Amino acid sequence: MNIFDTRTKYLNNQLSKPDYIKQMYQFHHSKLFEYAEFIKQTNISSIEIIDEKVIVTSRDQVKMICPKGDHRVAPIESLNFLDYETMESAMIMRLLEPADCVVDIGANMGWYSINIAKKYPDSKIYAFEPIPKTYHYLAENISLNNIQNIEACPFGLSNEKNDLAFYFYPEGGVNASIANVSEREDVELINCHVEKLDDFVEQKKIKIDFIKCDVEGAELFAFKGGVESIKRDKPIVFTEMLRKWSAKFNYHPNEIILMFSDLGYECFYCSEDKLVKINTMTDDTVETNFFFLHSDKHALQISNLKS
Repeated sequence: MNIFDTRTKYLNNQLSKPDYIKQMYQFHHSKLFEYAEFIKQTNISSIEIIDEKVIVTSRDQVKMICPKGDHRVAPIESLNFLDYETMESAMIMRLLEPADCVVDIGANMGWYSINIAKKYPDSKIYAFEPIPKTYHYLAENISLNNIQNIEACPFGLSNEKNDLAFYFYPEGGVNASIANVSEREDVELINCHVEKLDDFVEQKKIKIDFIKCDVEGAELFAFKGGVESIKRDKPIVFTEMLRKWSAKFNYHPNEIILMFSDLGYECFYCSEDKLVKINTMTDDTVETNFFFLHSDKHALQISNLKS
């Protein structure tokens, strides 16, 4: 029963005052105490209810607005699964240096960018998010956390400078992509701008130390648009690679592995607090998040962390 319906019934004299009080607590207000008990086992320390907003705070004191209707945003994932990409997040923090320059391609609402920025306040993060609605929440979350070392960029990164149609799913904004990866008919098409990472790096005159990339299957194109910067700076790269998503773009994730191998990189996935090397993805590969470290530049990290 909807909380507004319960109140309307009382206002319309369909419920007595005692029944109204009882039903409001039984069906609605008691959920507040359920959540107070439920979050004890999760990475969420508090949930604030403000006028037309729900703000969730992690145990690392990262505050995130939860958009209404979005089932997949990181704080909701943390409530569902106790935390969000725990092993990968811990490994990222181990691999980063305090003053690194970080590029977050597909920043969404800023979970990774803000966590990095708070832990490493001397770092500089460039967070790219092309979907206007999602970018709005990214900027709002940066402000909410009083972050000064993130520059939010309202466009995506690809292998060309262009305006492209993105497929957007309101209940799962993290799945926005330039392909209809979920093959749904009720998807919303949004025109967004993309640039090349190499052009951005040249314009900003920056040196990249770390790249995080999650663009729902279009990762290969983002890397191709930054290949010269990657070749020059040899950043550590953390990226999602899913066979089912890349297939929508007519390539296999092994093409990304080969591209990085040609640049002197090795590919790894996380297992607890170690990195496990993988040469190729097969139909039996269950991992979806991977790290690329340069064999020479990151030899010490590989030696210390390799399983």
